[in-house]
Amino acid sequence: MNKPVKVLLIPLMTALIATTTVAAGCTTTSDDQAQRYIVSIDQTDTDGLQDIYTITYSDGTTSTFTVTNGEDGKDGEDASIEDIYEQYKLTTGNEDMTFEDFLSQYLSYGGSSSTLAIQKNLSSVMKIYTEFVVSEYFSLRPGMTQTVSDTALYTGSAVIYDMDRSEDGYTYIVTNYHVVYLEDANATYNGGTKTARKIYGYMYGSEDEPATAIDETTNTAEKDENGYTVYDYGEYAIPLEYIGGSVTADIAVLRAKTSDILAISPDATDVTLADGYHVGEAAIAIGNPESLGISVTEGIISVIDDYISLNIDGTARSYRSIRIDTALYSGNSGGGLFNADGELIGITNAGNTSDENINYAVPLEIVTGTADNIIYRYEQGDDAGCAYKIVCGITVDTKNSRYVYDSSTGYGKIYEDVVIKTVESGSIAEAAGLVSGDILEAIVVNGEEREIARSYDISDIILTLRDGDEIGFIVTRGGERVQSSSRTLTAADFVAIA
Repeated sequence: MNKPVKVLLIPLMTALIATTTVAAGCTTTSDDQAQRYIVSIDQTDTDGLQDIYTITYSDGTTSTFTVTNGEDGKDGEDASIEDIYEQYKLTTGNEDMTFEDFLSQYLSYGGSSSTLAIQKNLSSVMKIYTEFVVSEYFSLRPGMTQTVSDTALYTGSAVIYDMDRSEDGYTYIVTNYHVVYLEDANATYNGGTKTARKIYGYMYGSEDEPATAIDETTNTAEKDENGYTVYDYGEYAIPLEYIGGSVTADIAVLRAKTSDILAISPDATDVTLADGYHVGEAAIAIGNPESLGISVTEGIISVIDDYISLNIDGTARSYRSIRIDTALYSGNSGGGLFNADGELIGITNAGNTSDENINYAVPLEIVTGTADNIIYRYEQGDDAGCAYKIVCGITVDTKNSRYVYDSSTGYGKIYEDVVIKTVESGSIAEAAGLVSGDILEAIVVNGEEREIARSYDISDIILTLRDGDEIGFIVTRGGERVQSSSRTLTAADFVAIA
């Protein structure tokens, strides 16, 4: 869903808090003593540098807490809701309260809780342009063709994944592999690769689009030394460097100087990752649909583990995906999918062309596993530009699939028995003592048990492994729990992932 571009030749708002009330019942603890509850949270004083907030309780008593603004008294002139939430937890000791619960119970404001999350996440997304050299072939007469090559632009979306704010620091950016890879690119003229030869990003509020550069001497389109059209990306464009990617995960990692990003958007920040996601939760997509600029659509998660077929590089592959009813369009690819708290749950990458209410995203586990893997290898000096995994040497079957609902959390989960079908001779699994018929319960990584509830948990865990990690397995064999021997991984245990 990257979108080809035809180019012609010629501050986040701070949420303000007014008087706030809560309509909550109270529970009786004894006949003569009732538990107090919060009636309101109001700003009652300020000296410009610090704002004083007063909490009024149902029994008439009050308490106060202070929110410190910017050092000159102006940078944070209006305290954000997030500031008050954090200070409230600190003051009351209620560390278990979620931001969404805080908003819904104690604050009145002009919008839903997801509105605030969206506002914040606008500082964590980009629209991007990718530039390739493509060729067209024209038949002049039988046996004779002419090749015409020139630059072509495509557009998509991306999220700021990891930002290093230190001096001379770099920021890692995540998008889809198919946004930066073009099967129709002419590798011979595109620098020996079908990956974009140039990539630029634009932040929300500073969006621009490239235009053909004009040679002022001839008043015609400017050409480079190879005769390809040159594009001017404008003053807001941030140059992005391709670090690596995986076609099998449809994830790519880019890099930019943090100073380049902050020079354009001082409030830019990296995304916050969710702990998980569930069917029925909000699914908010922020991207660049139809190359019309960064915008927002909202829906819910329909299915957490759907499978779709994509052909990115000439080979059809099956991709595990989150299915959503959130509207997506060409250009949304590579954009962030967020929950109602503004936490990243996936990267949007595909849609059903016949039904706009069936669309897809790369699940968070695949996003983080692939991106962290590529970044780790890059920072270790590996210039292969790919992720790596170990090969356990097993095939598995699944049995007894069932849905288990947890009333204490309000969420449910699908479990299945992951049964080892075959064990390859000389493999890691054989060395650990695994045998056909074992039910794989967990992979132990550096002493930590990581549950295998679904067969795909194996590949998700494998993506997170590194040289020097100690791994083992826990299985059920003959009705008994058995822990295997452990193995310390070396570089020889890893293979590159396409």
